[in-house]
Amino acid sequence: MNTPNRLLILASLLPGPLAFAGESLNVLFIIADDLNTRIGPYSGLEYHTPHLDRLAAEGVSFDRAYSQYPICGPARASLMSGLYPETNGVVRNSDRLGSYRAATPELADHPSMAGLFRENGYYSARVSKIYHMGVPGGIERGDPGGDDPDSWDYAYNVMGPETLSDGKLELLSPKNLHYGSNFARMILPDHLDFTQTDYLATSQAIAILENRLKPIPEGATNRIRHKPDAPFFLGVGLVRPHVPLIAPERNFKGIPASATAVPEDQTDPTVPAAALSMKNDAIWGMDLEQQQQTIEAYLASVRFMDEQVGRLLDALDRLGARENTIVVFLSDHGYNLGEHDCWSKVSLWEESIRVPLILSVPGFEGNAGARNPAVIELIDLYPTFAELCGLAEHVPERIQGRSLVPLLKDPQSLPT
Repeated sequence: MNTPNRLLILASLLPGPLAFAGESLNVLFIIADDLNTRIGPYSGLEYHTPHLDRLAAEGVSFDRAYSQYPICGPARASLMSGLYPETNGVVRNSDRLGSYRAATPELADHPSMAGLFRENGYYSARVSKIYHMGVPGGIERGDPGGDDPDSWDYAYNVMGPETLSDGKLELLSPKNLHYGSNFARMILPDHLDFTQTDYLATSQAIAILENRLKPIPEGATNRIRHKPDAPFFLGVGLVRPHVPLIAPERNFKGIPASATAVPEDQTDPTVPAAALSMKNDAIWGMDLEQQQQTIEAYLASVRFMDEQVGRLLDALDRLGARENTIVVFLSDHGYNLGEHDCWSKVSLWEESIRVPLILSVPGFEGNAGARNPAVIELIDLYPTFAELCGLAEHVPERIQGRSLVPLLKDPQSLPT
């Protein structure tokens, strides 16, 4: 009998509704790319991200969640390893397979968050970008990037068209021609939404949910699924709103002018020059109209990403799995959109390191819609999921985060 099933039997003997105390809960781990807190649950923009609004109404939102590093590769390696970048050795983007294990050989036996679940009887799967993966180039090639293969029973790399999509790619930042870091937009015809990376990733993720959650036909003689009775840890990486900013035409409609206004630069003149290295004139050279178009395209990309979250939630509901599936939504780090006249990431401004984090966990429905004000870190997710799924005793001692379960129990509490 595998570990999750033994834990399920033990949990059934415990008094009270302890959904977090050892049941075989599934985990749906959804991570966006370069997303700041300009989403409905945090920004107050109405009807902007209705599906994330829905998830927030079903779970607990953390108002002061922070990334460990304002760059994709280190941020993702940190949250998946449960270790600070200075500990795991990943302090820059890299396409080297093995992630922190390759960067720091003494961590070769240190399981990632997903790897911990895999080692303890779960079916672990990845769709698209969980560890570092180049956008748009790596996606266009279908590369695995700096993935950690030992984390997964199954991994799926999306080969999306990105800059090769069937639309007009408009450069908005004249000084920067690199499509992984410049600002460019593409407004697609609505009927071509299915061609896009995040749509493709979501379709594959839904296929995995169908595979894992539907009963095997009676008397089936074909090869049945791997770990047929195991719960799952499914990581779904959505690449928007990472540049280039590509979204269907419908997502550009109805964005209020107030939402695309360029923030007034009120930066204190005593701020060190290093903090202002991402200023517009130094790197992008956008005029006011281009800055406004960039913000608009970013928000449109967020809307398209939100639609994919809705498709995943709808699939869970249709398959009857919401009652035993943890759903988490987060970003790898934040993103500046003109605050302090700074753009993009690679800085320690609040906008670049604060992230949205929403946790919807079976057994905590009484706190649905709550907000927690505590300062927390993304490395806290590793021990949190382990505790929620009855794997706390298997967490490596060197893990540097702390469980958020007490904050889920009492959303108004602060860490002790």
